[in-house]
Amino acid sequence: MSADVLLLNRNFYAIQVTSWQRALSLVYLDRALVVDEEYRTYDFESWLELSQAIAASPSGFAHTPSWKIAIPEVVALRMFERVPRREMTFTRRNIYRQYGYRCCYCGKRFPSSDLNLDHILPRSRGGRTDWYNVVTSCIPCNLRKGSRLPHEAGMKLLLQPSRPRWQNSAALSLKSPVAIKRSWQKFVDMAYWDSQLED
Repeated sequence: MSADVLLLNRNFYAIQVTSWQRALSLVYLDRALVVDEEYRTYDFESWLELSQAIAASPSGFAHTPSWKIAIPEVVALRMFERVPRREMTFTRRNIYRQYGYRCCYCGKRFPSSDLNLDHILPRSRGGRTDWYNVVTSCIPCNLRKGSRLPHEAGMKLLLQPSRPRWQNSAALSLKSPVAIKRSWQKFVDMAYWDSQLED
């Protein structure tokens, strides 16, 4: 079981994943509160007291010679309110979501297994791989277009390429993939997360 801890700002927006050591330090220094699944908050003393009464903790316990303390899964900073501005990650899943799982050429909706990513200006002709040159297309439209420009293939883009707008729920940024704990789900918008749900 991972001992990563979800760090929230004081308004309960997810802003970072941190180590359990840093999370407990923040709680001990009274800079953060532990948040449980019922949104109840605990300072260090009350969390330590509760930890003595519980037999099992999903993330385990930190031990000293005289006591044990449960490793929290979510902590909220007491003073920090800002939400770092982040862009949506450029991933296949997020591109599908951006266009609503529709082919940008025929406009029909498809399961992801029947969609491809298409470079409007083909890579073979200098096209970039970014939000403004990559769209979703169904397999028949993708084959029809091939390595041509849409107008050369007698096709028209029905959905124009665009970068997703920033939202507060996109604020969480990770340096490496992390499994989402079930206790984090209510704080994290799945559309902006490029990791797997923890079993």
